[in-house]
Amino acid sequence: MLGILRSIVQEVNSARDLNEALAIIVSRVQKAMGTEVCSVYLLDPTSNRYILMATEGLYKDAVGNVSLAHSEGLVGLVGSREEPINLEDAPSHPRYRYFPETGEERFSSFLGVPIIHHRAVLGVLVVQQRENSRCFDEGEEAFLVTISAQLAGVIAHSEATGAISGLSLTGEEAHDVCFNGVPGAPGVAIGTGTVVYPSADLDVVPDKPADDIDRELELFWSAVQAVKEDIERVANRLASQLRPEEQALFDVYLRMLDESALPGEVVSKIQEGIWAQGALKQVIQQYIRHFELMDDLYLQERVVDIRDLGRRLLSHMQEGEQKHLEYPERTVLVSEELTPAMLGEVPKGQLVGLVSVKGSSNSHVAILARAMGVPTVMGLVDIPVNQLGGRELVVDGFEGQIFASPSADLRAFYQAICEEEDELFRGLEELRDKPCETLDGHRVPLLVNTGLMTDVVRSLSHGAEGIGLYRTEVPFMIKDRFPSEQEQREYYREQLEAFAPNPVTMRTLDIGGDKALTYFPIQEENPFLGWRGIRVTLDHPEIFLLQVRAMLKASEGLNNLQIMLPMISNVSEVEESLHLIYRVYHEVREEGYDVHMPKVGVMIEVPGAVYQIRELADRVDFVSVGSNDLTQYLLAVDRNNPRVAQLYHSYHPAVLQALVRIAQDTHAVGKPVGICGELAGDPGGALLLMAMGYDSLSMNAASLPKVKSVIRSVDREWAVQLLQDVLLLDSPHVIKSCVDLALRNAGFGRYLRPVKTPVCEPAAL
Repeated sequence: MLGILRSIVQEVNSARDLNEALAIIVSRVQKAMGTEVCSVYLLDPTSNRYILMATEGLYKDAVGNVSLAHSEGLVGLVGSREEPINLEDAPSHPRYRYFPETGEERFSSFLGVPIIHHRAVLGVLVVQQRENSRCFDEGEEAFLVTISAQLAGVIAHSEATGAISGLSLTGEEAHDVCFNGVPGAPGVAIGTGTVVYPSADLDVVPDKPADDIDRELELFWSAVQAVKEDIERVANRLASQLRPEEQALFDVYLRMLDESALPGEVVSKIQEGIWAQGALKQVIQQYIRHFELMDDLYLQERVVDIRDLGRRLLSHMQEGEQKHLEYPERTVLVSEELTPAMLGEVPKGQLVGLVSVKGSSNSHVAILARAMGVPTVMGLVDIPVNQLGGRELVVDGFEGQIFASPSADLRAFYQAICEEEDELFRGLEELRDKPCETLDGHRVPLLVNTGLMTDVVRSLSHGAEGIGLYRTEVPFMIKDRFPSEQEQREYYREQLEAFAPNPVTMRTLDIGGDKALTYFPIQEENPFLGWRGIRVTLDHPEIFLLQVRAMLKASEGLNNLQIMLPMISNVSEVEESLHLIYRVYHEVREEGYDVHMPKVGVMIEVPGAVYQIRELADRVDFVSVGSNDLTQYLLAVDRNNPRVAQLYHSYHPAVLQALVRIAQDTHAVGKPVGICGELAGDPGGALLLMAMGYDSLSMNAASLPKVKSVIRSVDREWAVQLLQDVLLLDSPHVIKSCVDLALRNAGFGRYLRPVKTPVCEPAAL
């Protein structure tokens, strides 16, 4: 059965569209289970009805024409109960609904299982049999449940592809197609989708027609010739080191590149109107599927060679292509997984929105997007991202939704939201030079989190009083090697000069987890609990020492540098880091640089550190909480995983209790405590943190005006009372609602996420 399952899934994955995928499912399942009927009913989100989409055994004319209401018949019962229904005599069941156009009166036995994807019922998979005496056994039921679970994602993906192309399940024109993801950065953007993807990765090559078939053919044959020359050159270089049978492997590669072999099939697809890269992807994936289904182990292992050959050809075809990618005037950047480098490729002023399949609201790119003020939606699992290129898109960063090919009414609706947001920020500009102080005189400095120089410009225009977190890994991530001491020194000097004499807190290199360097790969099964942050740099003191040296030299004459140590989990890490920092300080002074010893602090991100605050604070000058990672670790939720994004909540009672304890214990030893997580940039969160006693709040620049306006409009005692009230609650959602209600009652509803009337039902996903 495992072999049958694997082959069915592989065949369905190779389908060109939803109808072909469903036809494969009903045909192969009917054959595998030895039944007379196999059918698929899909739930149409527009009409909320189950539509017969494919069948083997019922009358074909019924496909697309038979539909049932959401809770009608046995199919509706399976969907509403969300569990299998196995009946020996289906017509006698009170929920049985007979459709004469299907011819199903001949069949008595019925087994239906729901097709569920991300908690949503997509449809029902049904098998039927003529004999009255047959009741499908437990093994058959388990097989059908497994098939349904395996294929749910494929069906969702195929549905989404059709919806984006403008077609509903019934074949009618679809409007305002909506897909749900996770809010990444607030705001609304309307623009044109531009798909970017990693080079030499066949899996993410978009499907699109060829603009010029002759040009595509020329590009492909040029790549074939280049790869042949590469292989021959390697073969000649290694000829003296290899036995004849080993050298014969190169001949296999060259034979596969013969015109009558793989290239011939690619050429045929290009001539059908598919662009060269897409044609290559389809042929390579077809080869891989065929070889994986073979029983011969040697032939199965040839998949590696085929995939390698495909990558080589693709690499040659892609040379320079994305470097010269044309970006529309209003670009919505779309990718399987966005990176900071991708953001940097878009010309200044043209990036209006971001859409990423991978990641969540607290992934690194989402944090950068918030700093840049770019509306972002993350975690669009199973959406056919390659279909979004060139389409008009609406990115709703408040609700975590995107709309493909919006209607005039929908566009006007979101344009009004854009204008409201712009008007709100214009109204807050007058606060830029005013202090962040409550009505009863409590002062709370507002700092910013930065990583790019563009952050600095926005931060200064919004009235930031310093930098609470400069992510030094950003300059490392946008290069293809470690930046030199001089390069780092220039980066750091820019930040220090821009805010002098206000403090600039620089976090030492924090890589690992979701922040990878291509030239320093870290391969781990669980990277967030592995080698990251201070653990990496203490294991590589040459990196740490060079960075601290660059920081200190950059601070000469300004002396507003503060150094912060990330991912601290025990006292020994602090002591070892301080030893290295003091060593560099004395060396730099001996070189003739007139610098002051900077203040050094620790980031509290690891739950274990919460219980050692006093010991840690005793050894440093200040404490700062990284609430994003602290929340992730306290709740055991990977903040980059959109499948569990709903479990990540900054207002969770455990998180709030931990934050209260950190503030109290730090003050108990006479040290200041700040926070630089995303909670600080939420108006309600900022009020709670102020009430807890945090001495400074650091956030993305876009959030600063709203937070300042709210704090300047309340008494601290009002915020303290709100904190006491919510600490008695046990649900993060209730706490958030309570805080939002308090803000609305106090007249700050305009700073919360806009409350909008739903304009359409989400399609497919």
